[in-house]
Amino acid sequence: MVEKITEKQLKELKKEFVVADFYADWCGPCKMIAPFFNEISEEIPDIAFVKINVDDNENLSRKLNVKSIPTIIIFKNGEEVDRKIGFTTKPVLKTWILEKTK
Repeated sequence: MVEKITEKQLKELKKEFVVADFYADWCGPCKMIAPFFNEISEEIPDIAFVKINVDDNENLSRKLNVKSIPTIIIFKNGEEVDRKIGFTTKPVLKTWILEKTK
């Protein structure tokens, strides 16, 4: 299950891997990728999947240099591992997540 969280909550997550979807409610591609992101979160339950609204978390978005959305960032123990910017298909997204979280 995907939770919508804030910057403070992101810092408090205790999972080794966190996959964060930076999005906005008005963003068309963000709405298109959301179902894939939700499905993948159910298929890979050992990883924390979260959504972060860039409009509500401007400071965090700026700190992480999120300039386009959707941006999906994979963190390992709080450090960025990789990011994917823009819309992509479910198979590509899932393969990327699995490769980066080995």
